[in-house]
Amino acid sequence: MAQTLPLLNPPIHTQMRRALGNVFNQSTLAALHRVAERAVQDLLDELTDRLHSGPADFVALVSEKLPIMIIGEWMGLPSEDYELLRDLTHDQVHTQELFPTPSEIATSDAATARLQTYFADLIQRRRSNPGDDPVSAWIRVWDDLDGDRAHTDAVVHSLALFMILAALETTSHLIANTLRLLLEHSSQLDLLRQHPELIPDAVEETLRYDAPIHLVSRVAPTDTVLGGMPVAAGETVQLLIGAAHHDPAHFPNPHAFDVRRRRGHQDVGGPSRLTSHLAFGAGIHYCLGNALARLEATALLSALLKRSIRLRLTGAPTWAPRVVFRRITSLYVGLA
Repeated sequence: MAQTLPLLNPPIHTQMRRALGNVFNQSTLAALHRVAERAVQDLLDELTDRLHSGPADFVALVSEKLPIMIIGEWMGLPSEDYELLRDLTHDQVHTQELFPTPSEIATSDAATARLQTYFADLIQRRRSNPGDDPVSAWIRVWDDLDGDRAHTDAVVHSLALFMILAALETTSHLIANTLRLLLEHSSQLDLLRQHPELIPDAVEETLRYDAPIHLVSRVAPTDTVLGGMPVAAGETVQLLIGAAHHDPAHFPNPHAFDVRRRRGHQDVGGPSRLTSHLAFGAGIHYCLGNALARLEATALLSALLKRSIRLRLTGAPTWAPRVVFRRITSLYVGLA
Protein backbone atom coordinates (compact mmCIF):
# COMPACT_ATOMS: atom_id res chain seq x y z
CA MET A 1 0.00 0.00 0.00
CA ALA A 2 2.93 2.37 0.61
CA GLN A 3 3.52 2.48 -3.15
CA THR A 4 0.00 3.51 -4.13
CA LEU A 5 -0.56 7.09 -5.32
CA PRO A 6 -2.14 8.58 -2.16
CA LEU A 7 0.94 7.65 -0.13
CA LEU A 8 3.55 8.86 -2.62
CA ASN A 9 5.08 12.32 -2.77
CA PRO A 10 7.21 14.12 -5.37
CA PRO A 11 9.29 13.32 -7.27
CA ILE A 12 7.90 9.76 -7.55
CA HIS A 13 4.29 10.90 -7.34
CA THR A 14 4.90 13.54 -10.01
CA GLN A 15 6.49 11.02 -12.36
CA MET A 16 3.64 8.56 -11.95
CA ARG A 17 0.88 11.13 -12.46
CA ARG A 18 2.65 12.59 -15.49
CA ALA A 19 3.04 9.17 -17.07
CA LEU A 20 -0.61 8.37 -16.38
CA GLY A 21 -1.83 11.54 -18.03
CA ASN A 22 -5.53 12.27 -17.84
CA VAL A 23 -6.78 8.78 -17.09
CA PHE A 24 -10.45 9.74 -17.24
CA ASN A 25 -10.41 12.11 -20.19
CA GLN A 26 -13.53 13.20 -22.05
CA SER A 27 -13.55 10.29 -24.49
CA THR A 28 -13.06 7.75 -21.71
CA LEU A 29 -15.79 9.35 -19.60
CA ALA A 30 -18.15 9.37 -22.58
CA ALA A 31 -17.59 5.66 -23.08
CA LEU A 32 -17.99 4.94 -19.37
CA HIS A 33 -21.17 7.02 -19.29
CA ARG A 34 -22.69 4.66 -21.84
CA VAL A 35 -21.57 1.69 -19.74
CA ALA A 36 -23.04 3.32 -16.62
CA GLU A 37 -26.38 4.01 -18.28
CA ARG A 38 -26.75 0.35 -19.31
CA ALA A 39 -25.66 -0.91 -15.90
CA VAL A 40 -27.97 1.47 -14.05
CA GLN A 41 -31.00 0.35 -16.06
CA ASP A 42 -30.24 -3.31 -15.35
CA LEU A 43 -29.76 -2.69 -11.63
CA LEU A 44 -32.91 -0.57 -11.32
CA ASP A 45 -34.90 -3.22 -13.18
CA GLU A 46 -33.76 -5.78 -10.62
CA LEU A 47 -34.53 -3.42 -7.74
CA THR A 48 -38.00 -2.69 -9.12
CA ASP A 49 -38.79 -6.39 -9.49
CA ARG A 50 -37.76 -7.02 -5.90
CA LEU A 51 -39.76 -4.07 -4.58
CA HIS A 52 -43.01 -5.54 -5.88
CA SER A 53 -42.51 -8.30 -3.29
CA GLY A 54 -41.68 -5.93 -0.44
CA PRO A 55 -38.81 -3.79 0.85
CA ALA A 56 -35.40 -4.36 -0.71
CA ASP A 57 -31.84 -3.42 0.21
CA PHE A 58 -30.65 -0.67 -2.13
CA VAL A 59 -27.05 -1.20 -1.02
CA ALA A 60 -26.93 -4.90 -1.89
CA LEU A 61 -28.87 -4.53 -5.14
CA VAL A 62 -27.54 -1.26 -6.53
CA SER A 63 -24.91 0.85 -4.79
CA GLU A 64 -22.53 -2.04 -4.07
CA LYS A 65 -22.76 -3.37 -7.61
CA LEU A 66 -22.57 -0.30 -9.83
CA PRO A 67 -18.98 0.87 -9.07
CA ILE A 68 -17.37 -2.53 -9.68
CA MET A 69 -19.41 -3.00 -12.85
CA ILE A 70 -18.04 0.28 -14.23
CA ILE A 71 -14.41 0.04 -13.14
CA GLY A 72 -14.39 -3.70 -13.85
CA GLU A 73 -15.48 -3.26 -17.45
CA TRP A 74 -13.01 -0.40 -17.93
CA MET A 75 -10.12 -2.50 -16.63
CA GLY A 76 -11.29 -5.59 -18.48
CA LEU A 77 -11.83 -7.70 -15.35
CA PRO A 78 -13.94 -10.88 -15.45
CA SER A 79 -17.44 -10.21 -14.14
CA GLU A 80 -17.27 -13.40 -12.08
CA ASP A 81 -14.56 -11.71 -9.98
CA TYR A 82 -16.65 -8.67 -9.07
CA GLU A 83 -18.08 -10.04 -5.82
CA LEU A 84 -14.66 -11.18 -4.65
CA LEU A 85 -13.12 -7.78 -5.35
CA ARG A 86 -15.95 -6.02 -3.48
CA ASP A 87 -15.46 -8.23 -0.43
CA LEU A 88 -11.69 -7.85 -0.42
CA THR A 89 -12.00 -4.08 -0.72
CA HIS A 90 -14.33 -3.90 2.28
CA ASP A 91 -11.84 -5.94 4.31
CA GLN A 92 -8.76 -4.07 3.13
CA VAL A 93 -9.82 -0.57 4.21
CA HIS A 94 -9.72 -1.54 7.90
CA THR A 95 -6.02 -0.74 7.93
CA GLN A 96 -6.77 2.78 6.71
CA GLU A 97 -8.94 3.49 9.73
CA LEU A 98 -7.75 5.69 12.56
CA PHE A 99 -7.57 3.06 15.31
CA PRO A 100 -7.89 -0.43 13.77
CA THR A 101 -8.01 -3.35 16.17
CA PRO A 102 -5.49 -6.21 15.89
CA SER A 103 -8.17 -8.43 14.33
CA GLU A 104 -9.07 -5.73 11.80
CA ILE A 105 -5.41 -5.32 10.87
CA ALA A 106 -5.14 -9.07 10.37
CA THR A 107 -8.27 -9.05 8.19
CA SER A 108 -6.92 -6.14 6.17
CA ASP A 109 -3.50 -7.75 5.73
CA ALA A 110 -5.10 -10.97 4.46
CA ALA A 111 -7.28 -9.04 2.00
CA THR A 112 -4.30 -6.99 0.80
CA ALA A 113 -2.30 -10.15 0.17
CA ARG A 114 -5.12 -11.66 -1.89
CA LEU A 115 -5.53 -8.45 -3.88
CA GLN A 116 -1.79 -8.31 -4.52
CA THR A 117 -1.84 -11.88 -5.83
CA TYR A 118 -4.90 -11.16 -7.95
CA PHE A 119 -3.31 -8.19 -9.70
CA ALA A 120 0.09 -9.83 -10.04
CA ASP A 121 -1.62 -12.64 -11.95
CA LEU A 122 -3.61 -10.11 -13.99
CA ILE A 123 -0.45 -8.29 -15.05
CA GLN A 124 1.16 -11.50 -16.21
CA ARG A 125 -1.92 -12.39 -18.24
CA ARG A 126 -1.93 -8.94 -19.85
CA ARG A 127 1.75 -9.28 -20.69
CA SER A 128 1.01 -12.56 -22.45
CA ASN A 129 -2.14 -11.30 -24.11
CA PRO A 130 -2.23 -7.46 -24.18
CA GLY A 131 -5.41 -5.64 -25.12
CA ASP A 132 -6.76 -2.10 -25.29
CA ASP A 133 -7.52 -1.99 -21.55
CA PRO A 134 -5.73 0.46 -19.20
CA VAL A 135 -3.63 -2.26 -17.51
CA SER A 136 -2.13 -3.24 -20.87
CA ALA A 137 -1.60 0.44 -21.68
CA TRP A 138 0.19 1.08 -18.38
CA ILE A 139 2.50 -1.85 -19.05
CA ARG A 140 3.42 -0.39 -22.44
CA VAL A 141 3.97 3.10 -20.99
CA TRP A 142 6.34 2.03 -18.26
CA ASP A 143 8.15 -0.49 -20.40
CA ASP A 144 8.90 2.36 -22.79
CA LEU A 145 9.98 4.67 -19.96
CA ASP A 146 12.82 2.58 -18.53
CA GLY A 147 12.70 -0.92 -20.00
CA ASP A 148 12.84 -2.46 -16.52
CA ARG A 149 10.17 -5.13 -16.57
CA ALA A 150 10.27 -5.71 -12.81
CA HIS A 151 9.85 -1.99 -12.13
CA THR A 152 7.03 -1.77 -14.68
CA ASP A 153 5.17 -4.65 -13.06
CA ALA A 154 5.55 -3.07 -9.61
CA VAL A 155 4.23 0.31 -10.79
CA VAL A 156 1.33 -1.18 -12.74
CA HIS A 157 0.50 -3.41 -9.80
CA SER A 158 0.23 -0.42 -7.45
CA LEU A 159 -1.92 1.47 -9.97
CA ALA A 160 -4.34 -1.41 -10.54
CA LEU A 161 -4.68 -2.03 -6.82
CA PHE A 162 -5.24 1.65 -6.14
CA MET A 163 -7.89 1.94 -8.86
CA ILE A 164 -9.98 -0.84 -7.33
CA LEU A 165 -9.64 0.37 -3.75
CA ALA A 166 -10.42 3.98 -4.69
CA ALA A 167 -13.31 3.16 -7.02
CA LEU A 168 -15.43 0.84 -4.91
CA GLU A 169 -15.73 1.80 -1.25
CA THR A 170 -16.20 5.54 -1.57
CA THR A 171 -18.41 5.57 -4.67
CA SER A 172 -20.73 2.94 -3.24
CA HIS A 173 -21.24 5.13 -0.21
CA LEU A 174 -21.78 8.25 -2.31
CA ILE A 175 -24.55 6.53 -4.29
CA ALA A 176 -26.33 5.07 -1.26
CA ASN A 177 -25.94 8.22 0.79
CA THR A 178 -27.32 10.46 -1.94
CA LEU A 179 -30.50 8.38 -2.04
CA ARG A 180 -30.71 8.25 1.76
CA LEU A 181 -30.44 12.01 2.14
CA LEU A 182 -32.99 12.70 -0.58
CA LEU A 183 -35.51 10.27 0.92
CA GLU A 184 -34.96 11.86 4.33
CA HIS A 185 -35.44 15.34 2.83
CA SER A 186 -38.52 14.93 0.67
CA SER A 187 -38.71 18.62 -0.28
CA GLN A 188 -35.26 18.33 -1.85
CA LEU A 189 -36.30 15.23 -3.76
CA ASP A 190 -39.40 17.02 -5.04
CA LEU A 191 -37.20 19.89 -6.16
CA LEU A 192 -35.04 17.51 -8.18
CA ARG A 193 -38.08 15.99 -9.86
CA GLN A 194 -39.17 19.47 -10.92
CA HIS A 195 -35.64 20.58 -11.86
CA PRO A 196 -33.50 17.60 -12.92
CA GLU A 197 -30.75 20.03 -13.93
CA LEU A 198 -30.01 20.18 -10.20
CA ILE A 199 -29.00 16.51 -10.04
CA PRO A 200 -25.24 17.23 -10.26
CA ASP A 201 -25.73 19.85 -7.52
CA ALA A 202 -27.41 17.21 -5.33
CA VAL A 203 -24.39 14.94 -5.73
CA GLU A 204 -22.06 17.80 -4.73
CA GLU A 205 -24.22 18.59 -1.70
CA THR A 206 -24.06 14.95 -0.62
CA LEU A 207 -20.27 15.07 -0.93
CA ARG A 208 -20.26 18.13 1.32
CA TYR A 209 -22.95 17.13 3.78
CA ASP A 210 -21.67 13.60 4.46
CA ALA A 211 -18.47 12.81 2.54
CA PRO A 212 -17.38 9.21 1.89
CA ILE A 213 -14.13 9.89 3.79
CA HIS A 214 -14.26 11.92 6.99
CA LEU A 215 -10.58 12.11 7.87
CA VAL A 216 -7.38 12.56 5.87
CA SER A 217 -3.89 12.26 7.31
CA ARG A 218 -0.96 14.39 6.20
CA VAL A 219 2.67 14.45 7.39
CA ALA A 220 4.42 17.82 7.64
CA PRO A 221 7.58 17.85 5.48
CA THR A 222 9.02 20.81 7.41
CA ASP A 223 8.35 22.75 10.58
CA THR A 224 5.29 24.93 10.03
CA VAL A 225 2.40 26.67 11.74
CA LEU A 226 -1.15 25.61 10.94
CA GLY A 227 -4.09 27.53 12.31
CA GLY A 228 -1.84 29.12 14.90
CA MET A 229 -0.54 25.76 16.08
CA PRO A 230 3.13 24.76 15.60
CA VAL A 231 3.59 21.52 13.67
CA ALA A 232 7.03 19.93 13.65
CA ALA A 233 8.51 18.21 10.61
CA GLY A 234 7.43 14.57 10.55
CA GLU A 235 4.34 15.10 12.68
CA THR A 236 0.98 13.87 11.42
CA VAL A 237 -1.93 16.23 11.01
CA GLN A 238 -5.46 14.83 10.85
CA LEU A 239 -7.85 16.81 8.68
CA LEU A 240 -11.43 16.28 9.86
CA ILE A 241 -13.34 16.66 6.61
CA GLY A 242 -16.72 16.06 8.20
CA ALA A 243 -16.16 18.96 10.59
CA ALA A 244 -14.72 21.22 7.89
CA HIS A 245 -17.78 20.67 5.71
CA HIS A 246 -20.03 21.89 8.52
CA ASP A 247 -18.02 25.00 9.32
CA PRO A 248 -20.46 27.95 9.39
CA ALA A 249 -17.62 30.31 8.47
CA HIS A 250 -17.38 28.59 5.07
CA PHE A 251 -20.86 27.13 4.50
CA PRO A 252 -23.90 29.20 5.49
CA ASN A 253 -26.42 27.13 7.44
CA PRO A 254 -24.08 24.12 7.12
CA HIS A 255 -26.34 21.55 8.80
CA ALA A 256 -29.05 22.00 6.16
CA PHE A 257 -29.05 19.60 3.22
CA ASP A 258 -29.78 21.91 0.28
CA VAL A 259 -29.34 20.82 -3.33
CA ARG A 260 -29.37 24.49 -4.41
CA ARG A 261 -26.30 25.35 -2.33
CA ARG A 262 -23.91 25.55 -5.29
CA ARG A 263 -26.18 28.15 -6.88
CA GLY A 264 -26.05 30.40 -3.88
CA HIS A 265 -29.81 29.90 -3.30
CA GLN A 266 -30.55 31.63 -6.56
CA ASP A 267 -33.56 30.62 -8.59
CA VAL A 268 -33.07 27.14 -9.97
CA GLY A 269 -31.80 27.21 -13.49
CA GLY A 270 -29.49 30.10 -12.69
CA PRO A 271 -25.70 29.96 -12.96
CA SER A 272 -23.79 27.59 -10.69
CA ARG A 273 -21.68 29.25 -8.01
CA LEU A 274 -19.31 26.50 -6.95
CA THR A 275 -18.66 26.15 -3.23
CA SER A 276 -15.53 24.16 -2.58
CA HIS A 277 -15.52 21.00 -0.50
CA LEU A 278 -12.78 18.56 0.43
CA ALA A 279 -14.50 15.26 -0.36
CA PHE A 280 -11.97 14.52 -3.11
CA GLY A 281 -8.99 16.00 -1.29
CA ALA A 282 -6.89 18.85 -2.65
CA GLY A 283 -3.58 19.69 -4.25
CA ILE A 284 -1.43 16.96 -5.79
CA HIS A 285 -3.52 14.28 -4.12
CA TYR A 286 -6.84 15.45 -5.53
CA CYS A 287 -8.81 12.29 -6.33
CA LEU A 288 -7.87 10.86 -9.72
CA GLY A 289 -11.32 9.36 -10.20
CA ASN A 290 -13.47 12.26 -9.05
CA ALA A 291 -15.16 12.65 -12.45
CA LEU A 292 -15.99 8.94 -12.58
CA ALA A 293 -17.58 8.97 -9.11
CA ARG A 294 -19.66 11.98 -10.05
CA LEU A 295 -20.64 10.34 -13.33
CA GLU A 296 -21.88 7.17 -11.62
CA ALA A 297 -23.89 8.98 -8.95
CA THR A 298 -25.42 11.34 -11.49
CA ALA A 299 -26.30 8.54 -13.92
CA LEU A 300 -27.98 6.53 -11.17
CA LEU A 301 -29.98 9.43 -9.79
CA SER A 302 -31.02 10.65 -13.24
CA ALA A 303 -32.31 7.21 -14.23
CA LEU A 304 -34.09 6.69 -10.93
CA LEU A 305 -35.97 9.99 -11.12
CA LYS A 306 -37.13 9.22 -14.65
CA ARG A 307 -38.89 6.07 -13.47
CA SER A 308 -42.49 6.01 -12.37
CA ILE A 309 -41.71 4.32 -9.06
CA ARG A 310 -41.49 6.36 -5.86
CA LEU A 311 -39.32 5.09 -3.02
CA ARG A 312 -39.47 5.47 0.74
CA LEU A 313 -37.17 4.38 3.55
CA THR A 314 -38.57 1.41 5.44
CA GLY A 315 -36.07 1.60 8.28
CA ALA A 316 -32.94 3.30 9.49
CA PRO A 317 -29.77 2.58 7.52
CA THR A 318 -27.09 0.44 9.11
CA TRP A 319 -23.52 1.69 9.21
CA ALA A 320 -20.12 0.07 9.46
CA PRO A 321 -18.46 1.04 12.79
CA ARG A 322 -15.79 3.28 11.31
CA VAL A 323 -14.25 6.73 11.70
CA VAL A 324 -12.46 7.39 8.41
CA PHE A 325 -14.43 5.56 5.71
CA ARG A 326 -18.18 6.07 5.81
CA ARG A 327 -20.08 2.99 4.73
CA ILE A 328 -23.79 2.25 4.72
CA THR A 329 -24.05 -1.53 4.94
CA SER A 330 -27.80 -1.70 4.29
CA LEU A 331 -30.49 0.73 3.16
CA TYR A 332 -33.93 -0.81 2.90
CA VAL A 333 -36.44 0.95 0.68
CA GLY A 334 -40.00 0.22 -0.34
CA LEU A 335 -42.54 1.55 -2.80
CA ALA A 336 -44.21 4.74 -1.64
